[in-house]
Amino acid sequence: MKFHSKPLEEHAEVPLADDGRWEAIVAHWTRREAPQRGAAPSGNACFVLSVHRNGDRGDPSAQLAEMTSLVQTQGDRVVGTEVHELHHPDPRTLIRSGVAERIADHARRSSADLLVVDAELSPSQTRNLEDVTGLPVADREAVILNVFERHATTPRARAQVELAHLEYLRPRIRGIGLNMDQQAGGVMGNRGSGDTASELLARNLDGRLVELRRRLEQIKRADAQRRRQRTRAFRVALAGYTNAGKTSIMNALCDAGLSARDRPFETLDATTRCLTRHGGDVLLSDTVGFIRRLPERLFASFESTLAEICEASLLLVVVDVSDPELEEHLRLIETVLARLEAASIPRLVVFNKSDRLSAGVSADKLTRMTGSHEHLCVSAHDEAAMDSLREAILLAARARHTVREVFVPYERGELSGRIYAQCRVLRTHATPRGTQFLIEGAPSVVEQLARACRRRMP
Repeated sequence: MKFHSKPLEEHAEVPLADDGRWEAIVAHWTRREAPQRGAAPSGNACFVLSVHRNGDRGDPSAQLAEMTSLVQTQGDRVVGTEVHELHHPDPRTLIRSGVAERIADHARRSSADLLVVDAELSPSQTRNLEDVTGLPVADREAVILNVFERHATTPRARAQVELAHLEYLRPRIRGIGLNMDQQAGGVMGNRGSGDTASELLARNLDGRLVELRRRLEQIKRADAQRRRQRTRAFRVALAGYTNAGKTSIMNALCDAGLSARDRPFETLDATTRCLTRHGGDVLLSDTVGFIRRLPERLFASFESTLAEICEASLLLVVVDVSDPELEEHLRLIETVLARLEAASIPRLVVFNKSDRLSAGVSADKLTRMTGSHEHLCVSAHDEAAMDSLREAILLAARARHTVREVFVPYERGELSGRIYAQCRVLRTHATPRGTQFLIEGAPSVVEQLARACRRRMP
């Protein structure tokens, strides 16, 4: 018996791992073939199905709007939507076949060429849904991965996203777009039947996954070393729901010049800037945003980035005060912080985008939502509000400061420069031999300066 395959030239467009073109492999499966197994190419007409389960918190229409925003961010058009109340999940297709056929009919009448399901589907559920509906299917994880891929610009972010994307594609190789049938291998009992195309691709992807994990481990060690060098500084991390305006606040406070377009997951990498050197170093870090039902593999891939939150001295929890799902977003942020074991870190809740409110939110409501944590209601475009936020951060930093007297001889003028650059000078007194300073600053900075200066009084 002979095993036959398609002619070799029909498989020529698939890059081989032996050529060393890993990027081409990823691009091939994410841009061309993956729409049939979860990754939508640019310009698809999408029908979005929002699945609302029993026990889900939040408004179903708000969940649908969030998913629609993600689909549009990945470059596709939304031509139809529907919210489905899921009472009893079907293990074969998640939703019952009859419901799937009805939705497929609506999608075809809307001229959709891709069905987007706002739920995480197993590989078999994706294939079964495609068989029932006759349309390619993308689940929630595939859409989020595509958005991350579009926004990844640094080598670290690209490696993190590629790792998550390949881990998503690995169990979906079987029948992924091409005819993954048996390669020509001769007669049984002679040279063997040969590997299938899916087996070759799986082997290639496994090798790439090993390489990516090794690279990210190196990045993780380098990031940990950089964070250890910042232990003397007061570190502030911006955390919160995606698209709440964290990067806009970062730009307003530090003139960071970061991209702050109004779309989900615009920021993927942790970016750190110095807020001020008056009163000691205060470092501000922007981090990746949170979202409901963020895929588990993205938590693992972005462990190095999320470590900025876990090691912060103060968290700025940023939420969009104009969002109708404000309280749900705060609840989700609390859940994620608890998952990161960062719930005990002191925090300041920043209600951003106050300029979008038609009527002010009552102080009692904000206090009730934030509990024992302090809060501010600001707009990133209001300079006075940003000055108030900056002062609140500095006050939090100064609460940990120490006050000490140091004496600097006139011949050690460079120490005076360090004092003014790194500490807050409360009082000076000139003597015939030098200057007596009363300084306030971070304990480690003050101690270092005290060792460098002459401690004895003039």
